[in-house]
Amino acid sequence: MTLDLAKRGQKLKILDIKEPRVKAQAIRFGIFEGETVFCSEIIPAGPIIIRKHTQEIAIGRGLARLITVASATK
Repeated sequence: MTLDLAKRGQKLKILDIKEPRVKAQAIRFGIFEGETVFCSEIIPAGPIIIRKHTQEIAIGRGLARLITVASATK
């Protein structure tokens, strides 16, 4: 599934970031394939908020569609 389909409170593993430009930006924030993140909030008609440790990042829906994730075990 893609990140835009994530549910609030879900622990996710990043599987693939398709767009090289998006991948480069994600790496700057410490998010890369194989990383586990937490979906802390979903803003209606807005961004997906993910958390890695204490850092929260808002990702727009268009970009979230380019990030493939899987539900991670708790």
